[in-house]
Amino acid sequence: MIDVQSQELPAPVVLDDATVEAFARAASGDEAATVEGWWIEPVDYVVGTPSTGALKRLKVKLAGADVPQSIFLKLLQSPKHWALIDLVPPEARTLFVTEFPWRLEQRAYVSDLGALLPEGLRLAKLYRAEELEDERVALWVEDVRQSAAPWDLRRFERAARALGRLAARRRPGQVEPFYPRPNAVLNDALRYYVDGRVTIGALPLLDDDAAWAHPLLESAWPGGPDADVRGRLQALATRIEEFFDGLEQRPHTYAHGDASPQNLLVPADAPDTFVVIDWGFDCPLAVGFDLGQLLIGLAHAGELRTDELRAVHDAIIPAYVDGLREEGWEPGEDAVRYGFVASLLLRSAFTAIPFERFGEGYSPELAAHFAERIALTKFLLDLADELPQV
Repeated sequence: MIDVQSQELPAPVVLDDATVEAFARAASGDEAATVEGWWIEPVDYVVGTPSTGALKRLKVKLAGADVPQSIFLKLLQSPKHWALIDLVPPEARTLFVTEFPWRLEQRAYVSDLGALLPEGLRLAKLYRAEELEDERVALWVEDVRQSAAPWDLRRFERAARALGRLAARRRPGQVEPFYPRPNAVLNDALRYYVDGRVTIGALPLLDDDAAWAHPLLESAWPGGPDADVRGRLQALATRIEEFFDGLEQRPHTYAHGDASPQNLLVPADAPDTFVVIDWGFDCPLAVGFDLGQLLIGLAHAGELRTDELRAVHDAIIPAYVDGLREEGWEPGEDAVRYGFVASLLLRSAFTAIPFERFGEGYSPELAAHFAERIALTKFLLDLADELPQV
């Protein structure tokens, strides 16, 4: 076997040859496969969620195979292990640690969710969910070989239709959440996010003259961001409770919660389908919620230009409504549009400009990133102007 250096595996994860052989046989579908060697590789992805401790790939060389088998490791953790836990105010830290649903993805894999998914959606194959010490779990799952074809409007429409079908199948009263929480109430995960990331982290910056005079903003947008961007964001902040009121008046369902294209993997051998990962926001949410991250996930990652978003926006709403209708639920396109846009504004409008990157110093690439994020902010503000008053 190839020796594995201990520092390549995140503590407290351990592997032995027998476990590697079992994973490789499950991944290859060959129960007689012989392992010649294995090693660990890093995953090139910036982890943002407090519940993700590490991402790695286990690579296994099988006898007679030219390409190694690949198994994905995701280390789930209590947020008490989060490297940025000190950013949570001390008075809120205990509640954050005790209430954060860090086991959510584990529960998704071991629930009956897989049987509930509509045609075209599936979970990644779970090889093992291993309980570790001090509130950690190692998930060893299928490493999906993804299609290299970029997302186009037809793929966005397929995803939206499938998410609509899923929403119709997971209405409260018809199914139970796969991660029941005694204190879960309508929109509580979104409310928790807004109270923390938005109210504490983002809104104070709207009144910070120094932040808006930063040279990176000046270089990204000659003359600084449009004078009305800051004012429009300040006006939008006064509508936060209005948006929550409006969301409560719309029909609700259990959503994926973070249905960005990055979490809807497109397998190379079945490019009209999706492998769904990274479930979040496990509480009843307004119908249409999942369209928000579907719309702007690639824009956040710099893989879709802001000027392409309107066409995606216009395509995914009717596709989602069609998915709802296929499952016998017709809450109406207006309800979907409101649930989609109001949720998106609460989650993303105040955090689109990356003030947290001011400390990196000027570079043409960073200035271009700021310019694109300012454009994204303006797009979201325009969507807000189109929403009816509650």
